[in-house]
Amino acid sequence: MPSFDIVSKVDMQEIDNAVNQARKEIDQRYDFKGTHNEINLENDAISILGADDYKLDAVIDVLKGKLVRRNVSPKCLDFGKKEPASGGGMRQRVAIVQGVTTEKGKAIVKFIKDTKLKVQAQIMEDQVRVSAKKIDDLQEIIQAVKGKDFGIELQFINMRS
Repeated sequence: MPSFDIVSKVDMQEIDNAVNQARKEIDQRYDFKGTHNEINLENDAISILGADDYKLDAVIDVLKGKLVRRNVSPKCLDFGKKEPASGGGMRQRVAIVQGVTTEKGKAIVKFIKDTKLKVQAQIMEDQVRVSAKKIDDLQEIIQAVKGKDFGIELQFINMRS
């Protein structure tokens, strides 16, 4: 029976490269001269420190630009709340979201069932498996899911016929 998996995976090497490029740009930009701004990649999160609220937003914009250039969707970032840091600075923690959460998985399965195509969708850990008797139905599902925004970056892998 033909099937494929819907997943949400992020290439951590590309995120590391984007963070390093953003760090270099922040060090070189004139509007950041003389202020303390940092961007660091931790295991599954990015910590950003800005000299003030404006600089924090500017650092985030630089990071998003570098991610887009490296073909990593900014949808994989989950921004925490801004909190004050020492010296009048602002700090923000940005989690890197990987995998399809149960809530998003349920929303994807419901959307697939609402298409009324003869396919079965089931949540398997952090992915959604879709199977059908005809590959054409699977391809229609892929197009339909691509057309809807679930708030996370989705990839379609393991197409089996």
